[in-house]
Amino acid sequence: MSIESANQLYIEMTLEELGYNAKLEKFRNENNLKEFEVGRVVSEHKERYIVKTEKGEFEAEITGNLRFSAKSREGFPAVGDWVAMTTHDADFAIIHSILPRFSVISRQDVGKFGEIQIIATNIDYALLVQAADRDFNINRLERYLTICNAAKVSPIIVLTKIDLIDEHRTFEIVEKIKARISNVPIIALSNESQDGYDKIKAIIERGKTYCMLGSSGVGKSTLLNNLSGKSIMRTDAISQSTNKGKHVTSHRELIILENGGILVDNPGMREVGIADSTSGLEITFDMITRLSRNCKFKDCTHTNEIGCAVIEAVEKGELDRTSYENYLKLEREKAYFESSVIERRKKDKGFGKMVKNYKRYINRKK
Repeated sequence: MSIESANQLYIEMTLEELGYNAKLEKFRNENNLKEFEVGRVVSEHKERYIVKTEKGEFEAEITGNLRFSAKSREGFPAVGDWVAMTTHDADFAIIHSILPRFSVISRQDVGKFGEIQIIATNIDYALLVQAADRDFNINRLERYLTICNAAKVSPIIVLTKIDLIDEHRTFEIVEKIKARISNVPIIALSNESQDGYDKIKAIIERGKTYCMLGSSGVGKSTLLNNLSGKSIMRTDAISQSTNKGKHVTSHRELIILENGGILVDNPGMREVGIADSTSGLEITFDMITRLSRNCKFKDCTHTNEIGCAVIEAVEKGELDRTSYENYLKLEREKAYFESSVIERRKKDKGFGKMVKNYKRYINRKK
């Protein structure tokens, strides 16, 4: 869709329908941003952004000052962000400031040492999508839950493709999830027959923002098309040779649904690294958190210590062993990421010191 046709389609949309609220307006007033237009980032393409406003959609870039002041990629706009900008011509804008984020879903940046990649911001609910026929993996669900809990985003588990298995198998999977994950809604549905769609549509509220998290081929694009009421994303069949999904969605994009809900679609994620999420782990593995209060040592690692209440619960069958092992894996991953961040900061500090000394040397030469 061209910018021109998109502008015609969304010209009647208000900021409130995009999720704008009184807190954001208060910040805008208190920080002298009234002179700027306000819009929401709906997609990002290599530091070029599409921003949706009441007037329509604009291609946008950030100012040099915003680029210079950003200490990391987290300082750049992301899908879901509210930004203050100036518009130029009919469809181009310059982003001057990012308004405060109330939630940030992030992961370890793949292949980048000690860095965080933002998946989406200002998210109310996350749809954790897994396919019942092949993709089902509770360990991965706990990983997604940890990311959501760290971001203070409410998770909803969505089990797709139940038409490819029988009712008994669907019941077994749901019960397995409930045995390890409590107090999280579970919706089982079929993208083909649309069984279960009444339940997922019932939870989607007008003006609230939802983000889909899941691997490739689990049915996210089909789910989006069905919820939006029109064909937005191309869908592909699962590869018969590898039984793996294909990356249909190539970038993150924020889309307004038929009932006024707002949904962020994501490319399938094969790697979802945990990044600095102590609170997320504590909430996801709340039973381990509670048991650890009874450990003999306050700094117990729950691996081999005498008097560890967590190990004792596993040995007695009171705590699921697989969940316990997944917890230890995620703890190690978190600790490694935190050590990577410290090491990267030391390198950055050392490089900064070297540049400063070089400048002093050049000035003395002059």
